[in-house]
Amino acid sequence: MGKSLIIVESPTKAKTIAKFLGSNFKIESSFGHIRDLPKSDMGIDIEKNFKPKYIIPTKARKTVTKLKGLAKGADAVILASDEDREGEAIAWHLAEALDLDKDKTQRIVFHEITKNAILEAMKTPRTIDMKLVDAQQARRILDRLVGYELSPFLWKKVARGLSAGRVQSVAVRLIVEREREIKAFKAEEYWSLEGEFSKKEDGLKFKARLNKIADKTIDKLEIKNEEEAKKIMAELQGAEYAVADIVKKQNKKNPPKPFTTSTLQQTANRWLGYSAKQTMMLAQKLYELGFITYMRTDSLNLSTKFLEEAKDYLHNNVGKEYALAKPRIFKAQSKNAQEAHEAIRPTEAGRDPESLDGKLDNQQLRLYKLIWQRSLASQMPEAIVDATTIDIDAKKTAYQFRANGQILKFDGYLKIYPEKSQEEKLPDVDKKEELDLIKLKNEQHFTKPPARYSDAGLVKNLERYGIGRPSTYAPTIATIEARNYVVRDENKKLAPTDIAFVVIDLLVEHFAEIVDYKFTADMEDNLDKIAEGKSKWQPVISDFYQPFHDNLTKKYQEVDKNKIMPEEKSNEVCDKCGAPMIIKTGRYGKFLACSGFPDCKNIKSMPGQDRDKDGQADNKEIEELQKKYQNEVCDKCGAPMAVKVGKYGPFLACTAYPKCKNIKNVAGGSNSTGITCPACGEGEIVKKFSRRGAFYACNKYPDCKNAYWGKPTGEKCPDCGALLIEDKGGIKCSSRDCGYTK
Repeated sequence: MGKSLIIVESPTKAKTIAKFLGSNFKIESSFGHIRDLPKSDMGIDIEKNFKPKYIIPTKARKTVTKLKGLAKGADAVILASDEDREGEAIAWHLAEALDLDKDKTQRIVFHEITKNAILEAMKTPRTIDMKLVDAQQARRILDRLVGYELSPFLWKKVARGLSAGRVQSVAVRLIVEREREIKAFKAEEYWSLEGEFSKKEDGLKFKARLNKIADKTIDKLEIKNEEEAKKIMAELQGAEYAVADIVKKQNKKNPPKPFTTSTLQQTANRWLGYSAKQTMMLAQKLYELGFITYMRTDSLNLSTKFLEEAKDYLHNNVGKEYALAKPRIFKAQSKNAQEAHEAIRPTEAGRDPESLDGKLDNQQLRLYKLIWQRSLASQMPEAIVDATTIDIDAKKTAYQFRANGQILKFDGYLKIYPEKSQEEKLPDVDKKEELDLIKLKNEQHFTKPPARYSDAGLVKNLERYGIGRPSTYAPTIATIEARNYVVRDENKKLAPTDIAFVVIDLLVEHFAEIVDYKFTADMEDNLDKIAEGKSKWQPVISDFYQPFHDNLTKKYQEVDKNKIMPEEKSNEVCDKCGAPMIIKTGRYGKFLACSGFPDCKNIKSMPGQDRDKDGQADNKEIEELQKKYQNEVCDKCGAPMAVKVGKYGPFLACTAYPKCKNIKNVAGGSNSTGITCPACGEGEIVKKFSRRGAFYACNKYPDCKNAYWGKPTGEKCPDCGALLIEDKGGIKCSSRDCGYTK
């Protein structure tokens, strides 16, 4: 009996599968797609019903030659790429490029890489599902048509190097609209009143907030200013207090659903700080190593095998009270969720995170732990909370206070999945019991603008609008970041660049459908219908393309670049020819250009923008730095160093550029912390920027690679002596092994 050839996408996946099969099988990797549309031209014959012209990229030719040779000598060729549309397309491209004999070619699918799953898949091979292939082709062709036709329009009317995309432009629109909400936001002042009370007999203290005025529950913004707050304080002067009502009830806190792609990306972003792209890269590795099920899914299904394993593990290792008598079944909310698929879960319920310590790197292990916790928690009882509400009357006034308390009676699923839950114990009181007021205080507040999108928030909104599918969320965010439509702020949130506003305004006005939420969602539904065999792909493309192309042709004539990108005057004078400098907007934001163009092509970075808003330094800071570094000499070539302003603020650059490309951070600017690096004792911890956002690191890099994701406070941890850092969660120790929080 000869050998069978099994082809998968990645070497890691091939290595894992090889452990389960005997010597009669040879497992090889295609290293992803081995055919694609060309990069040099559109590659779609519009006149021939949008026929795509696929090519084998140079980097894939060696692999294709090798696989062709192996396929010829094999008794059977088994295509075992992933079970989604992308995987089905890879299988089809392999069959076409390798010219495989249909009679000896099989397609198998599985959603976990385990011995049992592989052997079961081998028992039920099928042919390539052309409905799924067509859905993937339709998406690829749609995106190519939009990208190849609309991007040159943006180059001509806005700036070279720009791109537009069917899903990416809608994502940028969401971010731009949120930024405009933030800029338009006007903070409203409001005040709150809080009393600290105690029982007369034992002096037990507790706090309550003003809740009602004249039997009416007050709104958060009810007390609008200090004058109104002081008036209430005066009316409460000398008042006596008594318990008006006590309500005790038991609340159940339901466990979370198992992870889909979307909820995994959201939770990993909130809990672990991972970007959507980072989460998917780590999950891909965990899947290929055989530790979790397939990570691109919108199903909430869990296999019977896993449910039984989870019950046994919980009963034997956590406690019988933590195991359900009957499994909890979840139904997917997405109308297109494929119930034959599964949620993201560990391949073995009993493989706890501790058992993988040393087998996975730290980031992989943290994500695995999150998936393991969530999956088992979904099969655990609800947490039970005893909640108490105490209403307190200020006698002979119109005011009533309320205290809320809760105590965890049974932790249930929280035993494994520790969601934040604050306990507040209230003393036992009786109705009409008189209380002593210890103190009364008022506090000023202001309403806050909506926050910028995190990866989690953007994915949630894309899913809510029906834009994109599990496989597209992470690549969409990565694309708009790579193409400079968004940057990460200090908190790793997504902030639009200047050019994003220009492009989105242009698209909304002239190509409304491309950035319309409903239109984009409807197109996703059309792609789903192709995958289900309810629609053919060519009519879907044709119905979109013809109106889009006709409108584009018209807009080339109608749209005036000078109206989209008006030039602004500046106070700067060209240091090469003396002509006035004007402010222009390019792909990377605003810059200064000589008005004498094309005779003078001098351009400069913008020095006069507020650092807090977009990473630039102000004129005063630049002048101070220029004085400070006027005698600075390049330590590589000896030429003078000059203060330059980049996307993330000022830096020192060698004036011998491009012969010498030496650059250095400036000390004492807005990026300075004044904190000596504890690792090397010589450098200073300064603020730096990467694609993931702001971070703090030693300015002696690369000699010293000490870095922090939070801002160092200058104080040392009382437990271990490491620097304390401040991030959005508060002040904590910078050492991951310590766990100290202030």
